[in-house]
Amino acid sequence: MLGISLSQVVFSWSQGFEEFLRERKRRRKIMDPETIAYYRNLFKKHLEGKTLSEDLINYVINHKNKWLRNVFRHYIQYLYYLRKISPETYGWVMEVVPSRNYKMDVRSYPINIEDLVKTLSVLRENHELYYLVYRLMLEGGLRLSHAIHIIESFNPNEIIEINGLDVETHRLVCFEDKGFCRYYVGLRESVKPCEWAYFSLDTLRLLKEYSGISISRRALTKYVKRRDLLLPKYVRKISWRLMIEVMPREVARFIQSRFGELKISEARYEDLLSEADECYLKYLKESIYHLHSLIS
Repeated sequence: MLGISLSQVVFSWSQGFEEFLRERKRRRKIMDPETIAYYRNLFKKHLEGKTLSEDLINYVINHKNKWLRNVFRHYIQYLYYLRKISPETYGWVMEVVPSRNYKMDVRSYPINIEDLVKTLSVLRENHELYYLVYRLMLEGGLRLSHAIHIIESFNPNEIIEINGLDVETHRLVCFEDKGFCRYYVGLRESVKPCEWAYFSLDTLRLLKEYSGISISRRALTKYVKRRDLLLPKYVRKISWRLMIEVMPREVARFIQSRFGELKISEARYEDLLSEADECYLKYLKESIYHLHSLIS
């Protein structure tokens, strides 16, 4: 009976499945366009047009690319959501097809300023666009995905209303006398939020030059790996370490949009914004300018 019920299901990538991944998954939703594209390519290559069967399940389980298991499991969840498979079939398939394995061992990675200086120096000389991405991550404590988002969608003159303040303002506000700007990103509903991006006027000049250009996160990561440079994920960690040396942790959390660690009431929001404007100048002078001066 199980074989009969499985044979009625044919795998087909659709817009509905993409919408399910982005908006309707019960657990962590998949918002990143590059991840969606990667999943789509895997699906089209290995699953498109295939009939759900025990042979297909064994193929997925034993495939060398373990990400295929994730794509397969997501589609099974989608089929269950559409009521195209029974609860018994759903439970059995999810049981026998494990998710991609993650090693939970603790690894230490010594991050030092010399690695960062070398990386910034190489990128400035050889790939100014990636250099801009690293500057945004360092100066604002941004994640790689958020730095790329800002470059691709930069719209400084747009008028927005800031949540919690009931104030209309331009997305980009620059303090010319202090040498820095803050840009309202406004990603608060995503899994990884980003409210504000702080950066220097020098970085703003680069941002205006490269705004609107698309950047592949995977291509950037491959580029720095081939040259043995500091990986993007460590830049935010360095920025955090430097920030908490010159400002209160609560303000650093606000700047880096660590909202899971920071509960903000409407009354407190405005205070933190003004405190961040004051503290950021010290971070810029004592940490960022010093680092840029070391780049050969």
